[in-house]
Amino acid sequence: MTIQMTIALAIVVLMIVMIMSDKFSFGAPPLVACCLMVLTGVSTIERAFCGFVDSNVIMIAGFMAVMAGLQKTSLMSRIKSLLSDLAGKGGFKAYVLLLIVVMLGASVMGNTTGYYMLVLTIVASIPYNKNLPNSKLLMPLGFATGRALIPVSVAFFMGLASSLLESSNYENTISMAQFSIMMFIMSVGYLLWALIAYRFLPDHDVSQGANSISENEESAAPALPKWKEYCTYGAFLVSVAAMFLLDTLGQAGYILPCLATAFLCLIGVFNFKEVRANVFSPLILMMASVIGVAGALADTGFTAMVGEAVANAMGGNVNPFVLVLVFCLLTSACATLTGASIGALFIFAPIGIATCMSLGLNPTGLAAAMTAAAWGGGFLPIDGLPAMILGMGKYKLSQFFKFALPMYFIQILALAIGAMVAFPM
Repeated sequence: MTIQMTIALAIVVLMIVMIMSDKFSFGAPPLVACCLMVLTGVSTIERAFCGFVDSNVIMIAGFMAVMAGLQKTSLMSRIKSLLSDLAGKGGFKAYVLLLIVVMLGASVMGNTTGYYMLVLTIVASIPYNKNLPNSKLLMPLGFATGRALIPVSVAFFMGLASSLLESSNYENTISMAQFSIMMFIMSVGYLLWALIAYRFLPDHDVSQGANSISENEESAAPALPKWKEYCTYGAFLVSVAAMFLLDTLGQAGYILPCLATAFLCLIGVFNFKEVRANVFSPLILMMASVIGVAGALADTGFTAMVGEAVANAMGGNVNPFVLVLVFCLLTSACATLTGASIGALFIFAPIGIATCMSLGLNPTGLAAAMTAAAWGGGFLPIDGLPAMILGMGKYKLSQFFKFALPMYFIQILALAIGAMVAFPM
């Protein structure tokens, strides 16, 4: 390891320790890590703080403000009421039903920012009920937004896996049926864990302070006129559509949620103080800062070095299932640690595919599984969804890990099994 690798790794470890201590303001540790990366010469100011102009961060910041406006509509009030009634019935059956509903919704919405933001915002605003505390819902339902029970929105992942195989000079086609079977088995693994975890999920209220608008302000605010409600619905639909059509719209798709926020502010759905509270929330600071830390760690060559070492350590005779499992764990762990899913995938996938080819194995299943694994981590709250779950759910880090760590290993194990079933090697 070079000196720069050692320094960068030490700063990342320090950041994680600061987050784990629960003694620092939410979002502060990665910001401190960015400063240390610059101070030690590992990164530049432009590179360390590039997350604050990252297109995804800007898009999510705008969407959070749009969601704050959506909270004021009568439709959201009815949805919250329905979910509250279901949660109010309490017990395990209601919990299972809510999980299935969210996972079925993920089948249509896909693993999108808009969908998990919608689910988290609704669950965080459900009033506390002892029969089924909202703290028992927010974490499992939040992670469930990326686990479709009927995986049909897999075109992006299929295309990515196919391009990895093509770039490695291996010609083979991946069918949607194969990819969907693999993803279904992974989702079933998550569902089984979420059902087991119900008994030890924490019991506390997450609804107070979940939104930037205080309860007094919300209760005192008059109902929106119908025309403003319709404008709010339109702004929300435009924002969600922009997220779905990013490949088509390009840069315009990332900025549309911010323009929608500006529009809602101009017509008086909310004031600028509320916009500022959402756009510059601790969650956004957390996400923006982590991107700089991830980039600095990757620039040192540390992640590439680890991948090569693992490939060499495997030797020439290895069980295909073990091969898939190890590379999925490596890819997902690196993606979670650095916050760069595509970066981790493009570092480790070529190594994994080359290893398979040298052993005379079909690398199609490995490429498909690693592609899914790059977005299948979440065991550390240093990326968008897990960070929001930790903050909005008011969980202690120990409570988060108690659910997230077993979830991670179970779903990666299920993913590797799914790859073996769908793509025999």
